[in-house]
Amino acid sequence: MRKQQHRSVVTQHKLLDAAIEAFSENGFKGTSTREIAERAGVHHPLITYHFKNKDKLWRAAADKVFQDFRDSLTKSLEDNNDDCPKKRMASLIRAYILYARRQPAIHRVMVQEASMPSPRLDWLVDTHLKPFFDASFVMIEDLQELGVAPAGNARLLFNMIRLSSGGLLALGNELKASSDIDIESGETLDELAEMIVSVFLPGEVRSTA
Repeated sequence: MRKQQHRSVVTQHKLLDAAIEAFSENGFKGTSTREIAERAGVHHPLITYHFKNKDKLWRAAADKVFQDFRDSLTKSLEDNNDDCPKKRMASLIRAYILYARRQPAIHRVMVQEASMPSPRLDWLVDTHLKPFFDASFVMIEDLQELGVAPAGNARLLFNMIRLSSGGLLALGNELKASSDIDIESGETLDELAEMIVSVFLPGEVRSTA
């Protein structure tokens, strides 16, 4: 029984990894469950056995990517809890960039789904994006109050930071061809993190003394 359970878990992980890769490359409509099974190296009927249908497999794959993403950012906030608000946000931006490097599917999936309204986009926003975004808006507003972040629409500013932090990773091939930028190199990522902080968080925390 334990061996069967282990095989079942391994199969699910293979299917989820293959699904994340396929959906991020080709979108929901452009991906077939047969293609996912082939990528995973498993028999096609196992998708139905483990996930029922393509929609449930897509949601399970998105759950995996976005939950890992949120866990990574939560850990960054906890590890830097004693830092000043600007350093905390700078660490969060770096964690965002590093996760997007490890898992570029996070932005590719969003680009695929954001192109038109769909129940999947609604689910993605309500389940994963809004809870994180709502907390981030408050952090940006606090930084504006401290004079660290520029004045203006905090929601717009947050999304500008977000897309600069992770969205560029989804355009890696285009950036390499058009601008000779290796966005995945450690040196480039370090420079990107520093530039985002200097551009979007130019101020320093004002003394309360």
